[in-house]
Amino acid sequence: MTPFDLGLIAFPVLLVLILIRIPIMVAMFCVGVLGQYLVFGNWIPIVAQMKSLSFSTFSSYSLSVVPMFLLMGQFASRGGLSKSLFDAAHKMVGHRRGGLALSTIAACGGFGAICGSSLATAATMGQVALPELRKHGYSDRLSTAVLAAGGTLGVLIPPSVVLVIYAILTEQNIAKLFVVAFVPGFLAVLGYMITVSVMVRLGGEQETQSERATWAERKKALKDIWPVAAIFALVIGGIYGGWFTPTEGAAVGAGATGLLAYLNGGLDRQSFEDALLETASATAMIFMILLAAVVFNGFLASTRLPFAAVDYVQTLALNPWMVLTIMLVVYLILGCFMDSLSMIILTIPVFFPVFKTLDFGLPTEEAALWFGILVLIVVEVGLITPPVGLNLFVINNLAGDVPLSESFKGILPFVLSDLIRVIILVTFPAISLVLLRLLF
Repeated sequence: MTPFDLGLIAFPVLLVLILIRIPIMVAMFCVGVLGQYLVFGNWIPIVAQMKSLSFSTFSSYSLSVVPMFLLMGQFASRGGLSKSLFDAAHKMVGHRRGGLALSTIAACGGFGAICGSSLATAATMGQVALPELRKHGYSDRLSTAVLAAGGTLGVLIPPSVVLVIYAILTEQNIAKLFVVAFVPGFLAVLGYMITVSVMVRLGGEQETQSERATWAERKKALKDIWPVAAIFALVIGGIYGGWFTPTEGAAVGAGATGLLAYLNGGLDRQSFEDALLETASATAMIFMILLAAVVFNGFLASTRLPFAAVDYVQTLALNPWMVLTIMLVVYLILGCFMDSLSMIILTIPVFFPVFKTLDFGLPTEEAALWFGILVLIVVEVGLITPPVGLNLFVINNLAGDVPLSESFKGILPFVLSDLIRVIILVTFPAISLVLLRLLF
Protein backbone atom coordinates (compact mmCIF):
# COMPACT_ATOMS: atom_id res chain seq x y z
CA MET A 1 0.00 0.00 0.00
CA THR A 2 1.43 3.37 -1.05
CA PRO A 3 1.59 6.43 1.25
CA PHE A 4 -1.04 8.09 -0.94
CA ASP A 5 -3.41 5.15 -0.40
CA LEU A 6 -2.86 5.45 3.35
CA GLY A 7 -3.77 9.11 3.17
CA LEU A 8 -7.02 8.33 1.39
CA ILE A 9 -7.95 5.65 3.90
CA ALA A 10 -7.15 7.89 6.88
CA PHE A 11 -10.22 10.12 6.51
CA PRO A 12 -12.85 7.33 6.51
CA VAL A 13 -11.09 5.69 9.44
CA LEU A 14 -11.04 9.00 11.32
CA LEU A 15 -14.74 9.62 10.68
CA VAL A 16 -15.64 6.12 11.88
CA LEU A 17 -13.69 6.68 15.11
CA ILE A 18 -15.50 9.98 15.65
CA LEU A 19 -18.90 8.39 14.98
CA ILE A 20 -18.26 5.71 17.61
CA ARG A 21 -17.68 8.52 20.13
CA ILE A 22 -13.87 8.50 20.26
CA PRO A 23 -12.77 12.06 21.18
CA ILE A 24 -11.53 13.79 18.05
CA MET A 25 -8.16 14.67 19.55
CA VAL A 26 -7.56 11.00 20.42
CA ALA A 27 -8.77 9.86 17.00
CA MET A 28 -6.56 12.32 15.07
CA PHE A 29 -3.53 11.58 17.22
CA CYS A 30 -3.86 7.80 16.90
CA VAL A 31 -4.51 7.88 13.16
CA GLY A 32 -1.62 10.33 12.66
CA VAL A 33 0.90 8.31 14.69
CA LEU A 34 -0.11 4.95 13.21
CA GLY A 35 -0.17 6.43 9.72
CA GLN A 36 3.34 7.83 10.07
CA TYR A 37 4.57 4.47 11.34
CA LEU A 38 3.11 2.74 8.27
CA VAL A 39 4.67 5.36 5.96
CA PHE A 40 8.18 5.35 7.50
CA GLY A 41 8.25 1.73 8.64
CA ASN A 42 9.62 2.50 12.12
CA TRP A 43 9.02 4.68 15.17
CA ILE A 44 12.25 6.71 15.06
CA PRO A 45 10.94 9.68 12.99
CA ILE A 46 7.81 9.84 15.12
CA VAL A 47 9.72 9.82 18.42
CA ALA A 48 12.11 12.45 17.07
CA GLN A 49 9.16 14.61 16.06
CA MET A 50 7.48 14.36 19.46
CA LYS A 51 10.52 15.83 21.24
CA SER A 52 9.83 19.31 19.98
CA LEU A 53 6.29 19.15 18.60
CA SER A 54 4.47 20.33 21.72
CA PHE A 55 6.77 23.29 22.25
CA SER A 56 6.74 24.39 18.61
CA THR A 57 2.92 24.16 18.54
CA PHE A 58 2.10 25.90 21.80
CA SER A 59 4.83 28.55 21.75
CA SER A 60 3.00 30.50 19.05
CA TYR A 61 2.29 34.00 20.39
CA SER A 62 -0.95 34.15 18.40
CA LEU A 63 -2.40 31.23 20.37
CA SER A 64 -2.37 33.26 23.59
CA VAL A 65 -5.40 35.15 22.28
CA VAL A 66 -7.52 32.00 22.73
CA PRO A 67 -7.55 31.78 26.57
CA MET A 68 -7.98 35.56 26.80
CA PHE A 69 -11.15 35.57 24.70
CA LEU A 70 -12.43 32.48 26.53
CA LEU A 71 -11.83 34.17 29.89
CA MET A 72 -13.60 37.27 28.61
CA GLY A 73 -16.62 35.12 27.82
CA GLN A 74 -16.51 33.47 31.25
CA PHE A 75 -16.50 36.84 33.02
CA ALA A 76 -19.32 38.10 30.79
CA SER A 77 -21.42 35.03 31.62
CA ARG A 78 -20.98 35.58 35.35
CA GLY A 79 -21.30 39.36 35.37
CA GLY A 80 -25.00 39.72 34.62
CA LEU A 81 -24.26 41.29 31.25
CA SER A 82 -26.61 38.93 29.43
CA LYS A 83 -29.59 40.11 31.47
CA SER A 84 -28.79 43.78 30.84
CA LEU A 85 -28.54 43.16 27.10
CA PHE A 86 -31.81 41.23 27.05
CA ASP A 87 -33.65 43.88 29.07
CA ALA A 88 -32.40 46.67 26.80
CA ALA A 89 -33.41 44.81 23.64
CA HIS A 90 -36.81 44.02 25.18
CA LYS A 91 -37.42 47.68 25.99
CA MET A 92 -36.67 48.65 22.39
CA VAL A 93 -38.65 46.03 20.41
CA GLY A 94 -40.57 44.00 22.98
CA HIS A 95 -43.90 45.66 22.11
CA ARG A 96 -43.80 44.42 18.51
CA ARG A 97 -45.26 41.15 17.26
CA GLY A 98 -42.72 38.50 18.25
CA GLY A 99 -40.86 41.20 20.15
CA LEU A 100 -39.50 38.97 22.90
CA ALA A 101 -37.98 36.58 20.35
CA LEU A 102 -36.55 39.53 18.43
CA SER A 103 -35.09 40.81 21.70
CA THR A 104 -33.45 37.44 22.24
CA ILE A 105 -31.72 37.56 18.85
CA ALA A 106 -30.52 41.14 19.46
CA ALA A 107 -29.24 40.24 22.93
CA CYS A 108 -27.42 37.17 21.58
CA GLY A 109 -25.72 39.38 19.01
CA GLY A 110 -24.66 41.85 21.69
CA PHE A 111 -23.41 39.12 23.99
CA GLY A 112 -21.55 37.47 21.12
CA ALA A 113 -19.57 40.70 20.68
CA ILE A 114 -17.88 40.11 24.05
CA CYS A 115 -17.99 36.32 24.28
CA GLY A 116 -16.64 34.52 21.18
CA SER A 117 -18.24 31.13 21.88
CA SER A 118 -21.47 29.76 20.43
CA LEU A 119 -22.17 27.30 23.22
CA ALA A 120 -21.48 29.88 25.94
CA THR A 121 -23.77 32.41 24.24
CA ALA A 122 -26.56 29.86 23.85
CA ALA A 123 -26.27 28.60 27.44
CA THR A 124 -25.98 32.06 29.05
CA MET A 125 -28.77 33.69 27.07
CA GLY A 126 -30.91 30.60 27.49
CA GLN A 127 -30.89 31.01 31.27
CA VAL A 128 -32.10 34.60 30.93
CA ALA A 129 -34.48 34.47 27.95
CA LEU A 130 -36.03 31.00 28.01
CA PRO A 131 -38.18 31.53 31.12
CA GLU A 132 -39.42 34.85 29.72
CA LEU A 133 -40.24 33.38 26.31
CA ARG A 134 -42.26 30.57 27.85
CA LYS A 135 -43.98 32.90 30.33
CA HIS A 136 -45.16 35.12 27.48
CA GLY A 137 -46.75 32.20 25.62
CA TYR A 138 -44.16 31.40 22.96
CA SER A 139 -44.24 27.79 21.83
CA ASP A 140 -41.49 25.47 23.00
CA ARG A 141 -40.59 24.94 19.35
CA LEU A 142 -39.85 28.62 18.72
CA SER A 143 -38.41 29.35 22.18
CA THR A 144 -35.69 26.72 21.95
CA ALA A 145 -34.97 27.31 18.25
CA VAL A 146 -34.49 31.06 18.56
CA LEU A 147 -31.97 30.58 21.39
CA ALA A 148 -30.07 27.84 19.58
CA ALA A 149 -29.83 29.94 16.42
CA GLY A 150 -28.99 33.10 18.38
CA GLY A 151 -26.17 31.23 20.09
CA THR A 152 -24.31 30.86 16.79
CA LEU A 153 -23.88 34.64 16.77
CA GLY A 154 -21.30 34.14 19.52
CA VAL A 155 -18.84 32.98 16.88
CA LEU A 156 -20.11 34.85 13.83
CA ILE A 157 -19.67 38.26 15.49
CA PRO A 158 -16.06 39.10 16.45
CA PRO A 159 -14.21 38.34 18.58
CA SER A 160 -14.35 34.68 17.62
CA VAL A 161 -12.16 31.83 18.84
CA VAL A 162 -12.86 29.78 15.70
CA LEU A 163 -11.76 32.69 13.49
CA VAL A 164 -8.54 32.94 15.50
CA ILE A 165 -7.81 29.26 14.88
CA TYR A 166 -8.55 29.67 11.16
CA ALA A 167 -6.22 32.67 11.01
CA ILE A 168 -3.42 30.69 12.67
CA LEU A 169 -3.88 27.65 10.42
CA THR A 170 -3.93 29.71 7.23
CA GLU A 171 -1.42 32.38 8.38
CA GLN A 172 -3.90 35.23 7.94
CA ASN A 173 -4.14 38.51 9.82
CA ILE A 174 -6.52 38.11 12.78
CA ALA A 175 -7.51 41.78 12.83
CA LYS A 176 -8.41 41.76 9.13
CA LEU A 177 -10.38 38.53 9.57
CA PHE A 178 -12.42 40.15 12.33
CA VAL A 179 -13.20 43.10 10.05
CA VAL A 180 -14.43 40.80 7.29
CA ALA A 181 -16.76 39.07 9.77
CA PHE A 182 -18.67 42.19 10.81
CA VAL A 183 -21.04 42.57 7.86
CA PRO A 184 -21.88 38.82 7.65
CA GLY A 185 -22.50 38.89 11.41
CA PHE A 186 -24.90 41.80 11.02
CA LEU A 187 -26.64 39.98 8.15
CA ALA A 188 -27.02 36.96 10.42
CA VAL A 189 -28.81 39.05 13.06
CA LEU A 190 -31.04 40.62 10.41
CA GLY A 191 -31.81 37.26 8.79
CA TYR A 192 -32.74 35.66 12.11
CA MET A 193 -35.01 38.58 12.98
CA ILE A 194 -36.80 38.27 9.64
CA THR A 195 -37.13 34.53 10.25
CA VAL A 196 -38.68 35.15 13.68
CA SER A 197 -41.16 37.64 12.23
CA VAL A 198 -42.24 35.19 9.54
CA MET A 199 -42.55 32.30 12.02
CA VAL A 200 -44.62 34.36 14.44
CA ARG A 201 -47.02 35.53 11.74
CA LEU A 202 -47.38 32.25 9.87
CA GLY A 203 -46.80 29.76 12.67
CA GLY A 204 -49.82 30.64 14.79
CA GLU A 205 -47.84 31.82 17.81
CA GLN A 206 -50.09 33.05 20.64
CA GLU A 207 -47.56 35.17 22.50
CA THR A 208 -48.51 37.87 24.97
CA GLN A 209 -47.13 41.14 23.63
CA SER A 210 -45.44 43.51 26.06
CA GLU A 211 -46.50 47.09 26.51
CA ARG A 212 -44.47 49.73 24.70
CA ALA A 213 -41.71 51.00 26.98
CA THR A 214 -41.49 54.72 27.64
CA TRP A 215 -38.50 56.68 26.38
CA ALA A 216 -37.35 57.09 29.97
CA GLU A 217 -37.34 53.31 30.43
CA ARG A 218 -35.48 52.85 27.16
CA LYS A 219 -32.84 55.38 28.12
CA LYS A 220 -32.33 53.68 31.47
CA ALA A 221 -32.01 50.28 29.78
CA LEU A 222 -29.48 51.62 27.28
CA LYS A 223 -27.57 53.25 30.13
CA ASP A 224 -27.28 49.84 31.80
CA ILE A 225 -25.54 48.33 28.77
CA TRP A 226 -23.10 51.13 28.01
CA PRO A 227 -20.24 49.23 29.74
CA VAL A 228 -20.73 46.37 27.26
CA ALA A 229 -20.55 48.77 24.32
CA ALA A 230 -17.54 50.46 25.89
CA ILE A 231 -15.65 47.18 26.28
CA PHE A 232 -16.43 46.19 22.70
CA ALA A 233 -15.34 49.62 21.43
CA LEU A 234 -12.18 49.47 23.55
CA VAL A 235 -11.13 46.05 22.27
CA ILE A 236 -12.08 46.45 18.61
CA GLY A 237 -11.22 50.16 18.42
CA GLY A 238 -7.91 49.55 20.14
CA ILE A 239 -6.95 46.83 17.69
CA TYR A 240 -7.78 48.88 14.60
CA GLY A 241 -6.53 52.11 16.12
CA GLY A 242 -3.09 50.55 16.49
CA TRP A 243 -3.07 50.80 20.28
CA PHE A 244 -2.50 47.09 20.79
CA THR A 245 -2.37 43.75 18.97
CA PRO A 246 -5.34 41.32 18.93
CA THR A 247 -3.71 39.35 21.74
CA GLU A 248 -3.22 42.47 23.85
CA GLY A 249 -6.76 43.56 22.98
CA ALA A 250 -8.09 40.22 24.21
CA ALA A 251 -6.22 40.66 27.50
CA VAL A 252 -7.58 44.20 27.90
CA GLY A 253 -11.10 42.94 27.14
CA ALA A 254 -10.81 40.10 29.66
CA GLY A 255 -9.56 42.49 32.34
CA ALA A 256 -12.29 45.06 31.66
CA THR A 257 -15.04 42.41 31.57
CA GLY A 258 -13.77 40.89 34.80
CA LEU A 259 -13.77 44.30 36.49
CA LEU A 260 -17.30 45.00 35.27
CA ALA A 261 -18.50 41.59 36.47
CA TYR A 262 -16.97 42.30 39.90
CA LEU A 263 -18.60 45.74 40.13
CA ASN A 264 -21.96 44.18 39.16
CA GLY A 265 -21.63 41.73 42.04
CA GLY A 266 -21.41 38.70 39.78
CA LEU A 267 -17.79 37.85 40.44
CA ASP A 268 -16.56 36.79 43.86
CA ARG A 269 -13.59 34.62 44.78
CA GLN A 270 -15.39 31.35 44.09
CA SER A 271 -16.84 32.40 40.73
CA PHE A 272 -13.44 33.89 39.76
CA GLU A 273 -11.78 30.55 40.44
CA ASP A 274 -14.54 28.76 38.53
CA ALA A 275 -14.04 31.10 35.56
CA LEU A 276 -10.31 30.39 35.55
CA LEU A 277 -10.87 26.63 35.75
CA GLU A 278 -13.45 26.68 32.95
CA THR A 279 -11.11 28.74 30.81
CA ALA A 280 -8.18 26.43 31.52
CA SER A 281 -10.28 23.37 30.71
CA ALA A 282 -11.57 24.81 27.41
CA THR A 283 -8.10 26.05 26.45
CA ALA A 284 -6.54 22.67 27.20
CA MET A 285 -9.16 20.96 25.03
CA ILE A 286 -8.52 23.33 22.11
CA PHE A 287 -4.74 23.06 22.42
CA MET A 288 -4.85 19.25 22.60
CA ILE A 289 -6.99 19.17 19.46
CA LEU A 290 -4.44 21.45 17.80
CA LEU A 291 -1.57 19.18 18.83
CA ALA A 292 -3.39 16.12 17.53
CA ALA A 293 -4.10 18.00 14.30
CA VAL A 294 -0.41 18.81 13.87
CA VAL A 295 0.40 15.09 14.20
CA PHE A 296 -2.36 14.13 11.77
CA ASN A 297 -1.36 16.85 9.29
CA GLY A 298 2.25 15.68 9.50
CA PHE A 299 1.05 12.28 8.43
CA LEU A 300 -0.95 13.78 5.55
CA ALA A 301 2.10 15.75 4.43
CA SER A 302 4.15 12.55 4.37
CA THR A 303 1.55 10.96 2.10
CA ARG A 304 1.53 14.09 -0.12
CA LEU A 305 -2.27 13.90 -0.17
CA PRO A 306 -2.81 17.71 0.00
CA PHE A 307 -0.49 18.22 -2.97
CA ALA A 308 -2.17 15.42 -4.88
CA ALA A 309 -5.57 17.02 -4.16
CA VAL A 310 -4.34 20.32 -5.63
CA ASP A 311 -2.99 18.57 -8.74
CA TYR A 312 -6.20 16.59 -9.15
CA VAL A 313 -8.44 19.66 -8.97
CA GLN A 314 -6.23 21.46 -11.49
CA THR A 315 -6.36 18.45 -13.80
CA LEU A 316 -10.16 18.38 -13.72
CA ALA A 317 -10.26 22.06 -14.70
CA LEU A 318 -13.52 22.51 -12.83
CA ASN A 319 -15.17 25.88 -12.50
CA PRO A 320 -13.80 27.51 -9.29
CA TRP A 321 -17.35 28.21 -8.10
CA MET A 322 -18.19 24.53 -8.45
CA VAL A 323 -15.16 23.52 -6.35
CA LEU A 324 -16.09 26.09 -3.67
CA THR A 325 -19.67 24.82 -3.62
CA ILE A 326 -18.48 21.23 -3.14
CA MET A 327 -16.29 22.30 -0.22
CA LEU A 328 -19.13 24.15 1.48
CA VAL A 329 -21.49 21.19 1.00
CA VAL A 330 -18.89 18.92 2.59
CA TYR A 331 -18.78 21.26 5.58
CA LEU A 332 -22.57 21.19 5.85
CA ILE A 333 -22.53 17.39 5.87
CA LEU A 334 -19.70 17.17 8.40
CA GLY A 335 -21.55 19.66 10.57
CA CYS A 336 -24.21 17.03 11.20
CA PHE A 337 -21.63 14.96 13.10
CA MET A 338 -18.80 17.22 14.29
CA ASP A 339 -18.33 20.49 16.16
CA SER A 340 -17.14 23.61 14.34
CA LEU A 341 -13.62 23.79 15.79
CA SER A 342 -12.87 20.17 14.97
CA MET A 343 -14.06 20.63 11.40
CA ILE A 344 -11.86 23.68 10.90
CA ILE A 345 -8.76 21.98 12.29
CA LEU A 346 -9.35 18.75 10.38
CA THR A 347 -10.21 20.07 6.93
CA ILE A 348 -8.40 23.39 6.43
CA PRO A 349 -4.95 21.78 5.87
CA VAL A 350 -6.46 19.92 2.89
CA PHE A 351 -9.07 22.37 1.60
CA PHE A 352 -7.12 25.62 1.88
CA PRO A 353 -4.25 24.61 -0.46
CA VAL A 354 -6.88 23.63 -3.02
CA PHE A 355 -8.76 26.89 -2.53
CA LYS A 356 -5.59 28.95 -3.07
CA THR A 357 -5.30 27.56 -6.61
CA LEU A 358 -8.78 28.82 -7.56
CA ASP A 359 -9.30 32.14 -9.26
CA PHE A 360 -12.29 34.22 -8.11
CA GLY A 361 -10.98 37.51 -9.40
CA LEU A 362 -9.87 38.57 -5.90
CA PRO A 363 -6.44 39.37 -4.47
CA THR A 364 -4.93 36.39 -2.66
CA GLU A 365 -5.40 37.81 0.84
CA GLU A 366 -8.98 38.95 0.23
CA ALA A 367 -9.88 35.53 -1.16
CA ALA A 368 -8.42 33.77 1.90
CA LEU A 369 -10.33 36.04 4.31
CA TRP A 370 -13.57 35.65 2.34
CA PHE A 371 -13.18 31.86 2.34
CA GLY A 372 -12.67 31.91 6.11
CA ILE A 373 -15.98 33.69 6.66
CA LEU A 374 -17.85 31.30 4.35
CA VAL A 375 -16.36 28.32 6.16
CA LEU A 376 -17.21 29.83 9.55
CA ILE A 377 -20.85 30.30 8.57
CA VAL A 378 -21.38 26.79 7.20
CA VAL A 379 -19.66 25.07 10.13
CA GLU A 380 -21.79 27.07 12.54
CA VAL A 381 -24.89 25.79 10.74
CA GLY A 382 -23.77 22.40 12.05
CA LEU A 383 -24.42 23.59 15.60
CA ILE A 384 -28.15 23.79 14.86
CA THR A 385 -28.66 20.82 12.53
CA PRO A 386 -29.55 17.24 13.47
CA PRO A 387 -28.41 14.73 14.54
CA VAL A 388 -25.76 16.53 16.64
CA GLY A 389 -26.79 20.20 16.84
CA LEU A 390 -24.81 21.02 20.00
CA ASN A 391 -26.57 24.35 20.53
CA LEU A 392 -29.93 22.61 20.34
CA PHE A 393 -28.84 20.04 22.91
CA VAL A 394 -27.69 22.79 25.27
CA ILE A 395 -30.99 24.69 25.03
CA ASN A 396 -33.04 21.51 25.12
CA ASN A 397 -31.27 20.51 28.31
CA LEU A 398 -32.08 23.92 29.85
CA ALA A 399 -35.73 23.60 28.84
CA GLY A 400 -35.95 20.18 30.47
CA ASP A 401 -39.32 18.96 29.19
CA VAL A 402 -39.22 19.91 25.49
CA PRO A 403 -38.95 16.98 23.05
CA LEU A 404 -35.81 17.29 20.93
CA SER A 405 -37.93 16.69 17.83
CA GLU A 406 -39.81 19.94 18.53
CA SER A 407 -36.56 21.88 18.71
CA PHE A 408 -35.39 20.34 15.44
CA LYS A 409 -38.63 21.33 13.73
CA GLY A 410 -38.35 24.88 15.01
CA ILE A 411 -34.76 25.31 13.85
CA LEU A 412 -35.37 24.48 10.18
CA PRO A 413 -36.41 28.06 9.17
CA PHE A 414 -33.23 29.39 10.79
CA VAL A 415 -31.13 26.87 8.86
CA LEU A 416 -32.85 28.08 5.68
CA SER A 417 -31.94 31.66 6.64
CA ASP A 418 -28.31 30.59 7.05
CA LEU A 419 -28.25 28.91 3.65
CA ILE A 420 -29.72 31.99 1.96
CA ARG A 421 -27.04 34.11 3.62
CA VAL A 422 -24.31 31.75 2.40
CA ILE A 423 -25.64 31.98 -1.17
CA ILE A 424 -25.66 35.79 -0.98
CA LEU A 425 -22.10 35.99 0.39
CA VAL A 426 -20.80 33.47 -2.16
CA THR A 427 -22.44 35.32 -5.04
CA PHE A 428 -21.33 38.78 -3.89
CA PRO A 429 -17.90 38.56 -2.16
CA ALA A 430 -17.74 42.37 -1.94
CA ILE A 431 -20.40 42.31 0.78
CA SER A 432 -17.97 40.61 3.15
CA LEU A 433 -14.96 42.63 2.00
CA VAL A 434 -16.46 46.14 2.00
CA LEU A 435 -15.19 47.11 5.48
CA LEU A 436 -11.80 45.56 4.83
CA ARG A 437 -11.37 47.71 1.74
CA LEU A 438 -12.47 50.83 3.60
CA LEU A 439 -10.19 50.35 6.59
CA PHE A 440 -7.12 48.83 4.93
